[in-house]
Amino acid sequence: MMTDKGLYIYCLAQGNQEEPLELRGLGGQPVMALLHRGLIAVVEECEAKSIQSEDQKVLADGLLIHQSVVDIAWERYETVLPFSFGMVIRPMDGKTAGENLKGWMERESEELRGKLMRLKSKAEYGVQVIWDPTIVLPKIRHNDKEIQDLEKEIQSKPKGVAYLLERKLAEIIKKRLEEAANVYFKDFYQRIRNCVEEIHVEKVRRENPPKQMIMNLSCLQEKDEVVLLGRELEKIGKIQGFDVRFTGPWPPYSFA
Repeated sequence: MMTDKGLYIYCLAQGNQEEPLELRGLGGQPVMALLHRGLIAVVEECEAKSIQSEDQKVLADGLLIHQSVVDIAWERYETVLPFSFGMVIRPMDGKTAGENLKGWMERESEELRGKLMRLKSKAEYGVQVIWDPTIVLPKIRHNDKEIQDLEKEIQSKPKGVAYLLERKLAEIIKKRLEEAANVYFKDFYQRIRNCVEEIHVEKVRRENPPKQMIMNLSCLQEKDEVVLLGRELEKIGKIQGFDVRFTGPWPPYSFA
């Protein structure tokens, strides 16, 4: 039976049976399935406060536990709405955390059911495209007359003038690389977009120089229909100077 403590919530699903998931969560307590009118909230009793920590290892361990619980729930219920790490339902207004959670599920039931239906049998996949500008640059130089002319001019000028022209050349090359990255991004985005149902553009991450990430995507697709995406990514990965990272399937965190 639920107590007056808080409830840490991992995800929502659809079902008709309230049962333990036979595992323990962040606080070491049993993870439970709280049922309300065909909706299931996967929760764990906890202290009625936010789960925060300044310790990065504690935080990283907590994120792993959170994700593992959501993964297990995803396997059991096939479709879930994952919650972000750290979501705690508190007792308030004279009601227990369980009563507040059920009240919210009641009020939002139509929207929640709609989201679960939209995500049915779907998974999230991560796509990251990394390029090496030093490998792509010779092709840009070969096709850019302004760069070619400036490089020839540098060779014929005195040292002081050549230095100034080299700085100008560096700015032009930087601009051309940025333009090229934008062209590749648009091309790859459209090719990937044609292979998935939904797509989110995420913030790029830092790579070891000279490599640079030019694309970081979260993609939503039917778990049984991801072959086309894999084939397209394989084609992109064969382009000289480019690498592709493809991860998943994951519960649809970015689309819940």
